[in-house]
Amino acid sequence: MSIAAGDASLADLALAWRQRISEAIGIENLKRGIGITVAGGLLAGSVVAAGWYYANTASGGVASAEVVSQGRQIYSDQCAACHGADLEGQPDWRSPLASDRLPAPPHDASGHTWHHPDDVLFRIVKEGTAAIVGGGYESDMPGFADVLSDPEIRAVLTYIKSTWPERERRYQERVSEAN
Repeated sequence: MSIAAGDASLADLALAWRQRISEAIGIENLKRGIGITVAGGLLAGSVVAAGWYYANTASGGVASAEVVSQGRQIYSDQCAACHGADLEGQPDWRSPLASDRLPAPPHDASGHTWHHPDDVLFRIVKEGTAAIVGGGYESDMPGFADVLSDPEIRAVLTYIKSTWPERERRYQERVSEAN
């Protein structure tokens, strides 16, 4: 079908274009291409939504004052006895105790917490250090799966991260993204 430019309406041109594409690539390929395009759009939308969610709940997001406050309280109630009220950890935390276990490390910038990605930190709090390290490793750090909900664990980690200087926060964000 050939339509002269002066004789055609916009609708006629669109119909002619669709017919030419259908003839050139076949109607089944056109349907498949449209399906792939729609599926790709849905997938891209899901990726964007997931990225927004994790950016606002993990290390990269701006934590709400309410979440930080909740995390501070949970830290005080559940963590400070071993890790210190000011996140300072136990003295000589790099040297084994008589039990051959390491003292509780600091969670401030002087420690190594910020070297770990979010998922590892979450699992350590939830399952305990020995469960994560494996190989018979022994630790005094228990898992809190029976004590804290997942959102409470995230709140504690959000509070801890909120105390780090910018350099440590950026480093930890990059480690989390790479993981």
